[in-house]
Amino acid sequence: MATITRLFDSHSQALDAVSDLEAAGVDHDRISIVSNNTDNWHAGHSHPDRAAGGPLGDRNGDGENDAADGAGKGATTGGVLGAAGGLLAGLGMLAIPGLGPVVAAGWLASTAVGAAAGAAIGGATGGLLGALKEAGHSDEEANVYAEGVRRGGTLVSIKADDHDRDRLEGILNGRRGFDATTRGEAYRQTGWSAFDPNADPYSSEQIERERAQYR
Repeated sequence: MATITRLFDSHSQALDAVSDLEAAGVDHDRISIVSNNTDNWHAGHSHPDRAAGGPLGDRNGDGENDAADGAGKGATTGGVLGAAGGLLAGLGMLAIPGLGPVVAAGWLASTAVGAAAGAAIGGATGGLLGALKEAGHSDEEANVYAEGVRRGGTLVSIKADDHDRDRLEGILNGRRGFDATTRGEAYRQTGWSAFDPNADPYSSEQIERERAQYR
């Protein structure tokens, strides 16, 4: 089974890509999304998977994001990783080292949290970088994708059977998802070399300038 990941400059495009994948028959257990939330886009964001009138992730209609509410009460990461109604219904806040505030759901988010805990104990590569490597991405790919989230982007990752890879890549590319080769080349032209989990997260102003370069 292969891991397919794409970086989106717009969280809306990424959300649409997830919806497209589920509509195409991909089980939400195979999909993951990790999105920078420095600009707090998640608060009150409208999407077809939310309860009527409520914020994204409000499955019970109480006006609160169920996943974030559960995490705030000390729930395990499993509470923010998905929902029976679809992956996007389970979006919630997570803290992943080196990225600033993120909104996430799915297996990659779970692995990233576990990798961060393991790194704290044993000195291994943690957080999103470690999770991407564990998922099968090369060191170079993992660094580019982690840096992309730090700079305001959104990752969508799929666990895909080899025979279905081309079809699923087409869905992600159709929503303007970028692979690590394309975006990594752009980053290196500015002197970047690798993701630094100890670097300061990007501010909203820095993220806006970053996105403007790729419009």
